[in-house]
Amino acid sequence: MKATVNGVEINYEVSGNPDRPWLTFSNSLATNLHMWDEQARVLADDFHILRYDKRGHGQSEPVAGAYSFDDLIADVVGLWDHLGIDRTYFVGLSIGGMTVQGIMLKHPERLKAVVVANSMGKVAEQFVSAWQDRIDLSHEKGMAPLVQPTMERWFTENFRNKGTAEGQAIADMISTTSVNGYAGCAAAIQNLDYLDSLGRISGIPVLFIAGAQDAGTPPAGMEAMHANMPGSEYVLLDPAAHISNVERPDAFNKALTDFLGKH
Repeated sequence: MKATVNGVEINYEVSGNPDRPWLTFSNSLATNLHMWDEQARVLADDFHILRYDKRGHGQSEPVAGAYSFDDLIADVVGLWDHLGIDRTYFVGLSIGGMTVQGIMLKHPERLKAVVVANSMGKVAEQFVSAWQDRIDLSHEKGMAPLVQPTMERWFTENFRNKGTAEGQAIADMISTTSVNGYAGCAAAIQNLDYLDSLGRISGIPVLFIAGAQDAGTPPAGMEAMHANMPGSEYVLLDPAAHISNVERPDAFNKALTDFLGKH
């Protein structure tokens, strides 16, 4: 389904149990809402589930130019308003986890409990230049040359060598992401700076899920976020790299259901 929010056409899918609380999933850079297929299946009886493609991803409009987290936050909140969702549980991975940090700071009243997976609170200087290299490459040569190095960062070698259908699906998502969407979101990541503000958040239960082999958003960064949020919970999946919900679905789902079941 499509909704126009903030002047941008956003693709979304609603599933699960309409008699249960809302649960919103927000995916990583260069993937689409189907990244969460397994989690949506497992949680279908217990939640009314919203998944969406962020701007420039999946079937959402590939808006040109650099995006900001204010843009990405406004897209989510606008979609909630469109659907009449007052409060929701939220699970965000990578840039999805970055986006919900901003929502916790700007719109805490909209959130019941939050899971931040494989994310970071502040971009390190060396990552800013690495993102610029990827932005430039996408503009020059499209997404094709980014697929293999991205897969190598996102999954452990052992998982990649299995050649699973789930892994191939992620590779296909990367290759079909619009350059505008990839570069626009990468520009937002270059300006990420929520870490020192997380201590201002109160009253929202938070779980951090890290991957032991995640080089893109290392456990140390997740631990720093956890340390800045007294009362938050932390789970380390080992082995797991960046897209931990796909690489370790059973362990990820257990952490998710255990946490959501308490709140």
